[in-house]
Amino acid sequence: MERTSMEIPLVIDPAGSDVQGEAAKLRSRGPVTPVELPGGVVAWAVTGQEQLKRLLADPRVSKNPNLHWTKWINGEIAEDWPLSLWVSVRNMFTAYGDDHRRLRTIISRAFTPRRTEALRPDVEEITRSLLDGLAASPGGRADLREAFAYPLPIEVICRLFGVPDETRPALRRCVDGVFNTALTAEEAFANQTEMYGILQEFVAFRRREPADDLAGVLISSRDEDGSRLSEQELVDTLILMISAGHETTVNLLDQAITALLTHPEQYALVRSGEVPWTEVIEESLRWQAPVANLPLRYAVEDIDVDGVTIGKGEAILAAYAAAGRDLALHGDDADLFDLRRANKEHISFGHGVHYCVGSHLARLEAEIALPALFARFPDMALAVDPADLRPVESFISNGHRTLPVVLGS
Repeated sequence: MERTSMEIPLVIDPAGSDVQGEAAKLRSRGPVTPVELPGGVVAWAVTGQEQLKRLLADPRVSKNPNLHWTKWINGEIAEDWPLSLWVSVRNMFTAYGDDHRRLRTIISRAFTPRRTEALRPDVEEITRSLLDGLAASPGGRADLREAFAYPLPIEVICRLFGVPDETRPALRRCVDGVFNTALTAEEAFANQTEMYGILQEFVAFRRREPADDLAGVLISSRDEDGSRLSEQELVDTLILMISAGHETTVNLLDQAITALLTHPEQYALVRSGEVPWTEVIEESLRWQAPVANLPLRYAVEDIDVDGVTIGKGEAILAAYAAAGRDLALHGDDADLFDLRRANKEHISFGHGVHYCVGSHLARLEAEIALPALFARFPDMALAVDPADLRPVESFISNGHRTLPVVLGS
């Protein structure tokens, strides 16, 4: 029997050349629809925000492929699959049940609201330093992604984990490679190998020279009681925290700046004080989810989602960019960036047991960095036509390759 167009998987663009255009296509096929990821891997994309929230909180949904993804268990996924690092790592990102609780407990103590608030002076100091650097930009022009949105969160996370200055450039390049879903299988494997080498060397360095940082906390958990954390879990947790620990904030800053510079009437509301910066942050998170799509989750048993059955052992893609503009929740103007929108609900930091442990830190960084940037350069403007801004090569990470601006007075 011939399949309908809605049953044929929509092929996801690995380069993420039009995240929101693709998200609109996904939503038009319904809140749950099959997609084809790089390497020909098929999954169910969940685009409806209510449906996605239910699944993210459902104990019948797992993130452990070794237990619950049939094709992975049966060896049907190629060893050189470009996205293998996203499912093969052993940390709380891919853990399920008791393992997830064990791993999350170790790291979540460092990301309580109180501990996050204690970082405020550091974030303020880094922000001031970056703004001083921008003020000295030749010709009053700068790439805000490279000179502001990226270095702020990467500096914060590297300080938290005690990553040495000399290690950071290579580590940054590898993190960029993890999120670049347009890499070939060979490039992705080489990038993964290099990243593991860097972090294994870092762990060895920290064992030789202990320090009171989060890497030290993890290493102590491993060395004092190996039952709490295996060596692979230690290194893989560092991969998770250092990469995911800054990428979301980079894109949040990038997209919030872009939104204000392309919506002068909205910027005027903030500049006048009519709308607080917290509203800018939440609407930016809704309008342009920093992580557009997140692989992968798996059905522990057959799950019915509004009449669609996600079969036991099948893969699920959380389509956050599509969910953020769900018309069923946000109405026909869901595509508009509107700071006065009454309902800015989003799940850009996830939902349920895997809710982002660093969400407080991401918001803190944005709450400090955005008002400071626009106070220092209130007449800032894009240096290119908005249509010329190019997205990063990723269907996961939702940001721009560059964000060129004229800083103004």
